[in-house]
Amino acid sequence: MRALPVIILLGGWLTQAAHAADAQDWLQRLADAEQRQSFQGTFVYERNGSFSTHQVWHQVRPGGEVRERLLQLDGPAQEVLRVNGRTQCVTGALSDQMADGQAWPARALDARQLSEWYDLKVAGESRVAGRSATVLTLTPRDQHRYGFELHLDRDTGLPLKSLLLSDRAHLLERLQFTRVDTASAIDDADLQPSAACKAVRSSEAATDAPARWRSDWLPPGFSLTSAQERRSPASSEAVSSLLYSDGLARFSVFLEPLHGTVVEDARSQLGPTVMVSKRISTAEGDVMVTVVGEIPLGTAERVALSMRAAEATAAQ
Repeated sequence: MRALPVIILLGGWLTQAAHAADAQDWLQRLADAEQRQSFQGTFVYERNGSFSTHQVWHQVRPGGEVRERLLQLDGPAQEVLRVNGRTQCVTGALSDQMADGQAWPARALDARQLSEWYDLKVAGESRVAGRSATVLTLTPRDQHRYGFELHLDRDTGLPLKSLLLSDRAHLLERLQFTRVDTASAIDDADLQPSAACKAVRSSEAATDAPARWRSDWLPPGFSLTSAQERRSPASSEAVSSLLYSDGLARFSVFLEPLHGTVVEDARSQLGPTVMVSKRISTAEGDVMVTVVGEIPLGTAERVALSMRAAEATAAQ
């Protein structure tokens, strides 16, 4: 009789371990699907109460090249063409954001790594765009990142629905397919951008930002994934740009010398995206630090205040 509680406890632990392994398997299927599965369809994007509709063509070519075209079907004309995760051309308001070689790197999901920062669970089943789906939840293990609810196609592993949730389970962002076709071949003509799609220029600036800047504090699990330095279109000053990721969530840090310019600190949030600007002092003068990304506001503020010139950090 004394062994019964131990057996029950062990059984519960084994069940939890099996569910966690199943969740990791589904996350790995998701990572593999977007690199192996061609598809086309229409999805709705919601943020901060605003909706937009988009069409996507995602083609995996022989040899592994992935070409993807996104086209916004309502509101301002927006179009993006990517090859292997790197943006080739954009239109509309995205043109200014993507100028001078700024790219959207593809996310290579590592299920085992993410399980250190998120509690992964298979939460049930659903039906999206007429297809059966498995519901996968990623609940943060700390307060420095948001949670996800993913509805993955049972046949292919593709994400049919994605919800980004705050620490209070409030919806911050939704992406949901209304139509998905994984069987029909994609015509090359569908992947040809319009004449309005502006080519993205390669940056000519040196990428020496890691040698000049670093953070005294980062949220657990986040690490530097890329760094650039380029000229500001507004002031011609050199702006350092650092990109950090935990393998799923990302944020960028921009650092621009002020040279006596008077600017105020600022903070804002639109849906899941926060923007925090802080003025910090360095041996070479004041610098404006701006953190932009899909992380909680308090986390972004702490990152901004932790930025230091590399020389100053080394001297401490």
